[in-house]
Amino acid sequence: MRIVLLGGPGAGKGTQGDHICDYLQIPKISTGDMLRAAVNAGTKLGKAAKRVMDAGDLVSDDIILGLVQERVLDQDCKKGFLLDGFPRTITQAEGLAAAKIDLDLIIEIRVDDEEIVRRMSGRWVHSPSGRTYHSVYNPPRKVGLDDLTGEPLTQRDDDQEGTVRKRLLVYQQQTKPLVNWYKKYTDANVGASFAQINGVGDVNDIKLKIFSLLS
Repeated sequence: MRIVLLGGPGAGKGTQGDHICDYLQIPKISTGDMLRAAVNAGTKLGKAAKRVMDAGDLVSDDIILGLVQERVLDQDCKKGFLLDGFPRTITQAEGLAAAKIDLDLIIEIRVDDEEIVRRMSGRWVHSPSGRTYHSVYNPPRKVGLDDLTGEPLTQRDDDQEGTVRKRLLVYQQQTKPLVNWYKKYTDANVGASFAQINGVGDVNDIKLKIFSLLS
């Protein structure tokens, strides 16, 4: 089964994607991992990507699509794959379709923006140990202090509310339009389906709802 997961930052795509891959025994295809592997291997596309990255520019959709096309031909993708972090824009989705990389299932994990802000901006970490806390779901015994050492907790820049809201704005502008695009895609492609899952609630319950789509 060939799958794409959609959803805002913090919606649970990483967690549920891992569950799907374990359940179906298919690889998760990450564009970041592919880029690093291609650069390290010195492939033609890897060399092209390295030149772009060394210049401080963003790697083009053409290079990413080329890497995806090569990756899905690998033996471990014979039973299917899950695309992680791609496509992010309608242009990328159109390129995927033009490359004849057909999809079987597109899942949108739906979570309200304010819930995402609450999830992500509540994260705190004890940097020396890596212990993590959440101000709502897993609070420390004393606000702002690590339970074991009493040392102050810190918040990653990516988890600060202002940063989370900026990421959500980018998602709404660039990636959210993919939902309607893929609804039209599945209407026009026999064998492809689109599903929306409520991403709020018990993680295991959400997993089981997704698994029900995979049979």
